[in-house]
Amino acid sequence: MADLWQDAMDHAVAIARKAGAVIRDHLQGEMTVMCKSSPADLVTMTDQKVEELIMASIMEKFPTHSLIGEESVSAGQPCILTDNPTWIIDPLDGTTNFIHRFPFVAVSIGFAVNKELEFGVVYSCIEDKMYTGKRGKGAFCNGKRLQVSGQTDIKQSLIITELGSSRDPEVVRHIFSSMQKILCIPVHGMRCAGSAAINMCLVAGGAAEAYYEIGIHCWDISAGAVIVSEAGGVLMDVEGGPLDLMSRRVVAANSRNVAERIVKEIEAFPAERDDASEAGSA
Repeated sequence: MADLWQDAMDHAVAIARKAGAVIRDHLQGEMTVMCKSSPADLVTMTDQKVEELIMASIMEKFPTHSLIGEESVSAGQPCILTDNPTWIIDPLDGTTNFIHRFPFVAVSIGFAVNKELEFGVVYSCIEDKMYTGKRGKGAFCNGKRLQVSGQTDIKQSLIITELGSSRDPEVVRHIFSSMQKILCIPVHGMRCAGSAAINMCLVAGGAAEAYYEIGIHCWDISAGAVIVSEAGGVLMDVEGGPLDLMSRRVVAANSRNVAERIVKEIEAFPAERDDASEAGSA
């Protein structure tokens, strides 16, 4: 099946680049902004148009494959990962960035077979950076091999996280408490780029030692997970177990030492699983 998956990966790269061109073009125009689960969980017509473009292209070439897309799940489609070859798509990761023209916006396409991720493609379309990773074949950015940072001292590390879209005071309290504990280890600093996919690629490329978040979705991290792993990094749950793609929780780090040290400081809070119900979570 190796040749088939390479063909699929080549198609993912091509359609991600085409989708990125649409996103860049739409940056210049007026935007209609809509809310999903909260006033900070935003979607635009561009998100929806780009997902339709990607899905139509995939279904034309691979009609027997399954699809999980952010906007489709939000509209009520199931978010269920089966053994069937499955494309996991975030058409525009960093919608709030896109709305404000903050320059970190990505197309993220992950691909799983038998519930195991085979490849990931993340196109940071404003930067024109194409990140790719294929299981057992390494990770690359614009053709240059990626390697995680060799820094294993948490006190000399840069950590990435996000504030999320929930504005529930209790959730916000947990988020800031975790940030305070990690910052006061102390670490060199903390950053938020506004895109989970790009955050993971920054870890893969050695620009930061770790990224963690609770509340993301499978489409945010599926492609980045392959890229981090293939760049020599590690993935785990925020409470230290193995990464569960549907759990909406992730730690991606350059080393197990750094990941486990961060886990000690994270205040976990509930996040409904992506596969919690037949319709998934919005």
